[in-house]
Amino acid sequence: MNQAVRPIPEGYRTVTPHLVCEQALDAIAFYRKAFGAVEIARLPGPDGKIMHAELRIGDSPIMLAQDFPEFGSLGPLALKGTPVVIHLYVEDADAVWAQALEAGARPVMPLSDMFWGDRYGQVVDPFGHRWSIATHKQDLTQEQIMDGMNKMMAAGCPGQQAG
Repeated sequence: MNQAVRPIPEGYRTVTPHLVCEQALDAIAFYRKAFGAVEIARLPGPDGKIMHAELRIGDSPIMLAQDFPEFGSLGPLALKGTPVVIHLYVEDADAVWAQALEAGARPVMPLSDMFWGDRYGQVVDPFGHRWSIATHKQDLTQEQIMDGMNKMMAAGCPGQQAG
């Protein structure tokens, strides 16, 4: 074949999250139940640990692997948290929020209508990864967003909890 190899494979974006999880098999099951993930590929190692898996949530790919502490590959549970939030835009934030909680996610920022025009909240999954769930409800100008942010800050930024 003389076809040129694409530098970014079909179905991928420039940035693709690659999650490390202490129990990768359980994480795959959780992401299916919580976010409707579809498993695309799975490469188990000789000991059964997931060396690499690929999922798709909506139109976005996510890579996933088991933790390998012996090689310095640790998940958020071992690290006692994560500074990263994986953002999900969905058709119905309330439905996905309820589905994620039912699957075992823990809310860390209540789902509510936000000053930037999204219905938005954050959860932590059982593997320590933090997810924001949002539905865009309103197109606002930068000035409207700034005004809303200033009002929220003056009110004390309610609802934010430590993750």
